[in-house]
Amino acid sequence: MKIADIKIYPIWATFRNQLIVKVESDQGYYGWGESGVSGRELAVKGAAEHFRHFLLGKDPRRIGALWQEMYRGQYFEGGRVLTGAMAALDIALHDLVARSLNVPVYQLLGGAQRDSVPCFPTSGGLSGPAVIEDARRLIRAGWQVIRFVPGHPDTGGDANLFEPRESIALTAEWITKVREALGSGPVLGIDYHHRLSVAEAASFCQKLPPGTLDFLEEPIRDETPQAYAALRQLTPVLFAIGEEFSSKWAFLPYVEQGLTNFARIDVCNVGGFTEAVKVAGWCEAHYIDMMPHNPLGPISTAAHVHFGAAVPNFAWLESREGEFSFDAELFPVQHRLQGTGFPLPQGPGLGVEFNEEMAREEFRFWEAPHLHRRDGSYTNW
Repeated sequence: MKIADIKIYPIWATFRNQLIVKVESDQGYYGWGESGVSGRELAVKGAAEHFRHFLLGKDPRRIGALWQEMYRGQYFEGGRVLTGAMAALDIALHDLVARSLNVPVYQLLGGAQRDSVPCFPTSGGLSGPAVIEDARRLIRAGWQVIRFVPGHPDTGGDANLFEPRESIALTAEWITKVREALGSGPVLGIDYHHRLSVAEAASFCQKLPPGTLDFLEEPIRDETPQAYAALRQLTPVLFAIGEEFSSKWAFLPYVEQGLTNFARIDVCNVGGFTEAVKVAGWCEAHYIDMMPHNPLGPISTAAHVHFGAAVPNFAWLESREGEFSFDAELFPVQHRLQGTGFPLPQGPGLGVEFNEEMAREEFRFWEAPHLHRRDGSYTNW
């Protein structure tokens, strides 16, 4: 069997862009993949086109060898754009090979470890009584793990205004009230989306009574592990880190130095299944559970469901709560949340399909918010 074609689709899907690839074989099998580098799809498309040039004619079953060729076959290896393209191709190769064998993808990863993949939803901003009512609603619906987003005082209509010190004061006040309202049972976390400095993150954690938070996600940027090491000394709050990491090497100091307690791996960013299962095994040796990042589309969700089914050290998968789903015409077959998790897939491959005819719709440029402070300087989204 040989790779006959690779098709690359940067598309607009419901609320932001996605970069989807299709790998086809000369025997009629195909597979779908998705990149996780949101907002820079055209850059990833260019990288995938370079890989396509030498992947055509190769055996799609040699997935590990093709991963190594893509990574090592260039001087400027690594980086999020390149590994995002590699991830999309790697996921598609797993889908193709699993379809050819008539088995779910998780069978290629060692088989199922669980009967369903547990998830967590995200509630609203921590800025008033409404967040308590929403948290109670989620508990009534059966959720026992809830993530929140930071609160912020009135911005005067400027949606891109973010002042860290103002946010941490309000957020600490309301997450404390949420914990008091819900009791000690539910798992509660906050995603600060790397918007704080070490001092700001430490100040936030020190405002909280012990036991308020079960995890704090991405409080600061990840480029400097020493900064997380400094923050680790200033608070006992558990960290969930890793959604921006593009390789096992990026995870190295965070795993080996005990800087993360939950690995927020993104299969669509870290280089696909081939790299993700290596990171999972490494984390298992350090008693760190996987808590995947999953903000994108149905192919990303499918990939993470199969990953979550196959690895033993798994906590929860990020998911959209309720009836949210992507366009049924664009993705006529996609995984659906049942209760608070995804049931174990039974069909061949990833279990998702994409409508190529609709992919011809015009690509739209999408930018993440460009946040700024009151003095006009830019800060992290």
